[in-house]
Amino acid sequence: MSGGCMGVFFENGLHFSCKRCSACCRHEQGFVYVSEADLSKLCNKFNMTRELFIASYCRFVQSIDGKEVLCLLEKEDFDCILWNCGCTAYEARPVQCSTYPFWTRILSSKRTWVHESAFCPGIDAGQERTYGEILENLSKYEDNKKSLIYRRNTLENTFLGRKGLNSDSFKPAADTGEN
Repeated sequence: MSGGCMGVFFENGLHFSCKRCSACCRHEQGFVYVSEADLSKLCNKFNMTRELFIASYCRFVQSIDGKEVLCLLEKEDFDCILWNCGCTAYEARPVQCSTYPFWTRILSSKRTWVHESAFCPGIDAGQERTYGEILENLSKYEDNKKSLIYRRNTLENTFLGRKGLNSDSFKPAADTGEN
């Protein structure tokens, strides 16, 4: 992201305003990865312990490097577990959500930005976002990936050890290069 040609297409800014359509939260399978900071904010929002929040709202999925990383659950219809006529944790939502669409993959080229606009009506609409704002969001997104939560022992109970779950089972992750 920080190389020579990166930023060429958005150096004069981009337009984006969330339309609160929830297209990014609903109807399609996807993963909202949870970092240490995300988990802390969500636990505070819902007044839950770390263990209870993980057992109630999260699951582990295998990342491309074979490690299991913590992410939010989805409902049967693929809606985010936190969606109920809107985000029930909007002010405490994960960084992955709050920085959308300013993700590495989406900002990699004008083509990927335009492609993403087919799924998000807020892209190329509304408020102008400056180059600095875009880079700030991108930096938050990338920094957040450095503290994703991985399962320490992949032989642990697949269902998050709902009995006897403890914080020793989890650790911050190194950057996976995903998203």
